[in-house]
Amino acid sequence: MKQSRSKGPKKTINRRTFLGYSTMAGAAMLIPRHVLGGRGFVAPSDKVSIAVIGTGGQGLVNLRELFKEDDVEVIAIADPNEESDYSQWYYGGTAGRKPALDLIKRHQSNGKGDGVQCADYIDYRRMLEREKSIDAVLVATPDHVHAVATIAALKLGKHVYCEKPLTRTIYEARQIAAAAKAADVATQMGNQGHSGEGIRKTCEYIWAGAIGEIREVQAWTGAGGWAMDGRPKETPPVPRTFNWDLWLGPAPYRPYHPTYAPFNWRGWWDFGTAAIGDMACHNMDPAFWALKLGHPTSVEAIDTPIHPEITPESSTVRYEFPEREGLPAVTVTWFDGDRRPPRPEELGRSARMDGNGVIFIGSKGKIICPGWGGAPTILPEALAESTPEPAQTIPRSKGHHRDWLDACKGGPRSSADFEYSTRLTEFVLLGNVAQRTEGKILWDGEAMKVTNNESANQWVTPKYREGWSL
Repeated sequence: MKQSRSKGPKKTINRRTFLGYSTMAGAAMLIPRHVLGGRGFVAPSDKVSIAVIGTGGQGLVNLRELFKEDDVEVIAIADPNEESDYSQWYYGGTAGRKPALDLIKRHQSNGKGDGVQCADYIDYRRMLEREKSIDAVLVATPDHVHAVATIAALKLGKHVYCEKPLTRTIYEARQIAAAAKAADVATQMGNQGHSGEGIRKTCEYIWAGAIGEIREVQAWTGAGGWAMDGRPKETPPVPRTFNWDLWLGPAPYRPYHPTYAPFNWRGWWDFGTAAIGDMACHNMDPAFWALKLGHPTSVEAIDTPIHPEITPESSTVRYEFPEREGLPAVTVTWFDGDRRPPRPEELGRSARMDGNGVIFIGSKGKIICPGWGGAPTILPEALAESTPEPAQTIPRSKGHHRDWLDACKGGPRSSADFEYSTRLTEFVLLGNVAQRTEGKILWDGEAMKVTNNESANQWVTPKYREGWSL
C-alpha cells in the first residue's frame, strides 16, 4: 500500500491567476482545492483524510460509521492502548490500536480504500505533529482528554468531531468554543440523536404550541454506578501494551488499576463526568434545543451523596431557568441510576417507559420522548389525535457523520457544531458541579462563576498535571 503523503502548503492565488485557471477548461474544469480556499477546506471531489484519536469501544463505533461513507480515508490513529478485552461490556470483542487497524484493513480489502496506509501512533501529539495530510480529526478518548486533544487539532486548523460530553469541565467547554470560532473549521459533537428526525419533530411540535406553555421538564437515564467503592489499594503491573502515563494525560498521577481503564473511568471524577455527563447530552438535548435554554440561574443535586473521587451511583439534579426569548421560566430535573420521574398517568398501564427519555409538561398536555432524541408522543391520546403535524421548519439531516463530512467540504454547518454543543455541554456539566457541592448553587453564566459558594468554582476550572495544558 502507498504511504500517506503530505498535500503540501496552500498557495496564494491572485485574481489574474484565478481567471487564467477559470478560462482553461470552461464549466467542466475541476478547480484546485487551494483555489476554493478556506482554512482546512476539502474539495467536494476529494476524500476527507481523517485521523482518529482514541480507538476504544466508541472509537471503533465511529470508525464503522465513517466507513459507511465513500469519501472517507482514515490515514492515522492514535491510542496509548494496543488492545483490551471489551467483551463484558456492550461494545463486545476487543478494542485498541490493533483492532482498529484490523478494521481499517478489512475495509480497504473490500475495495473501499484507495491504498493509503494508515499510520499507527501511541501519542496523538506526535501524530498531529508528523501527519501533515490530515484534514479532520475524530476524538473518541475518555472525557478527561477531550479538551486537550480537540484544541490541539483546532489550533492546527483541522476539522474536528469529538464525542460527548465535549469536555470534562465547563472551563474547557468555554475554551473550545473560542478555539473553534478562531479556527473557522467544521465541527460536530457526538450526540448522534441530535441529527435524528425525532428531536426535530419535538422542537417543531413545541414551537407550534402543541402542548402549550412548558414550565417543567424531566429527563432520565438508567446509567450509573461504575465505581462502587473508593480507590483500590492494589497496584498491579501495567499491561505491557498499555502506556498508562499517557492514558492519564492531564489527570493527576495515580497508580494503574484495571478498575480505571479501559472502561470504568466514567465513575471517577478525574476522568469522567458521571451518568449525567454520559447521557444528558443525548436525553436533555431536546429540552435544550426546543426550549432555547441558556444559562440556568441555579442548580441543585438533591439527596445525592458526595464523594471526593467517585461519581454518584444515582442522582437527581434540578436546574432553574429564567424567562428567555418570550418563553416562561422552566425547571429541568435530571434523574439517573435507579431514579426516575413520576410516570405520567396519561401513558396508561401497558405503555413502556424506557431506560432513557425526556418528558415535557405543558399547560395543555405532555410530550414524552425515548432517549437519544427519539420520536415524540403527545399525551393524552385525545390531544395527540387533534394535533396536526407541525410544519417542517428545521432542515433535515443526512446523518450525523455525513453532515460533518459535508461541512468539512464547505457545506452547511452541522447542527451539533461546537457553537451549539459547547453551550449544551456547559448546561450538562453544571450538574457535575452541583453533584460535588453541598446545597443549591447560584450560577452567573456570563462570568462563568458560582456566586454563592466559592469552593464550588474549583469544579468549574480544572487543574492539569505538569506538562499538560490547553
